[in-house]
Amino acid sequence: MTNIPFAAAGGLVVAALLTGCANQGQPPAPSGGPAAAPSAPGGLCNAQPAQSAVGQNSTASVVESARVRSGAQMARILRPGQIITKEFDAQRLNLEVDGNGRILAVRCG
Repeated sequence: MTNIPFAAAGGLVVAALLTGCANQGQPPAPSGGPAAAPSAPGGLCNAQPAQSAVGQNSTASVVESARVRSGAQMARILRPGQIITKEFDAQRLNLEVDGNGRILAVRCG
């Protein structure tokens, strides 16, 4: 077993952790392959392609279709008066519905 001074080993661990965090929150670099699909890269939400869901009932198939079109990794339905978390999640599609479950707005976050 190699004897590495404790301070040097600790420095290597810190360097490894910082390297792993360096690209957090940034989309991956382009690969140079074919043109990207219209959805956002890396599971990031783009609500524009999912706007056709407005006016539809929030059935499981409509919600999933909107999620796929937006490129988001997840979707949630926001009902009137519902308590929600306020943190922004760039990978989440929010579907605001009325009391009857009809989609009123489509947003990312």
